[in-house]
Amino acid sequence: MKNKGKICIIGAGNMGEALLKGMLQAGIYTKAEIIVTDISPERLEYIKSTYDVDTTKDNTKAATLSDVIIISVKPDNMKSLIEEISHSLDKSKVIISVVTGISINRMHLWLSKKVPVIRVMSNTPMIVMEGATAIAPGPGVKGKDLETTKKIFNSVGKTIILDEKHLDAVTGLSGSGPAYIFTIIEALTDGGVRVGLPRKAALLLASQTVLGAAKMVLDTGKHIGSLKDMVTSPGGTTIEGLYRLEKSGIRAALISAVEHATRKATELGKGD
Repeated sequence: MKNKGKICIIGAGNMGEALLKGMLQAGIYTKAEIIVTDISPERLEYIKSTYDVDTTKDNTKAATLSDVIIISVKPDNMKSLIEEISHSLDKSKVIISVVTGISINRMHLWLSKKVPVIRVMSNTPMIVMEGATAIAPGPGVKGKDLETTKKIFNSVGKTIILDEKHLDAVTGLSGSGPAYIFTIIEALTDGGVRVGLPRKAALLLASQTVLGAAKMVLDTGKHIGSLKDMVTSPGGTTIEGLYRLEKSGIRAALISAVEHATRKATELGKGD
């Protein structure tokens, strides 16, 4: 179902492009309803030629013409961008921020006016339409704007609605999580090579195993312990491998990684 009005994406990096691609593929917005901005003329030329949407370097113009403004820029550029487009915004519009570490409260301070803000924490798998996204609506956000946000991010993966207070934990788990999983895949691949597999074959087997295991969790609805038991025979190879993982502290290491990444996210966001 298409929405009325225009939407702009400020920042046409990997995530901005993924959202553009997802919205178009899902039919949430038409090409004529989308405006994309970026500081790079080369990037805008690529977006224009690939997706046939309107592009501009003028953020204020894009915000003025749009009802929904998605901001996907580096955190260091957020304050100047908000101040640049602020006079083009009012309470009839909504900002969707995918910028890490910038709270809704801080954005409101920079805006100096009442503009609805939705803060989003996603992750890089959205580039392949498999993102994990937490959506935190701020004060004054209308139900239709929250539904639009859900539709946009569901087009590039799966979404949940959470209070903003949980977004640091989301950052530590799913925001940073792809790097944890890449490390696990890399280690499994090295293990395969160690026992004689060609690296290319080991990488394919490790990657597909992680993908398939995740799909089993999401699609079956069964408890993870039950799924683990399905492949763990008494005295077999899997229980031997699990024993070595537990002995090496993999569970504690992953829990610690999430905990410390969450603390770091909180620390980085203390500019409020």
